[in-house]
Amino acid sequence: MTVILDRAGTLDSAEGLAEGITWHRVCPLDELEPAWGEAALIEGRQVALFRTGPSEVFAVAQQDPATLANVMARGIIGSRGSRPTIASPLHKEVYDLETGECFSNAELSLEVFATRHVGGFVEVGLQA
Repeated sequence: MTVILDRAGTLDSAEGLAEGITWHRVCPLDELEPAWGEAALIEGRQVALFRTGPSEVFAVAQQDPATLANVMARGIIGSRGSRPTIASPLHKEVYDLETGECFSNAELSLEVFATRHVGGFVEVGLQA
């Protein structure tokens, strides 16, 4: 998949999220395959996207916190109870997709980003 970023907008604090988040249109929701990761380059940051349900998308840093390799989009999607997870493809550390907490090593954490759907497109929010 080729990702072309064609729009960025600043979120209004009236929309209920923290000020300073800039939203970036990444791709149509339909281009993300369920239970499969994709990588995108957004404002110089490598981001891994995961579609876990019909309209549920998570975005995390592409860089594996344990090895610093940019491989998280190739991780293994799963769950711990009701929590969606991603396991690193290298050493299999397991991270919560919502919080970035590492279940297998408390010293590690994965950066997470806000996502939303606008007009059939996935947008990722980055702190300005």
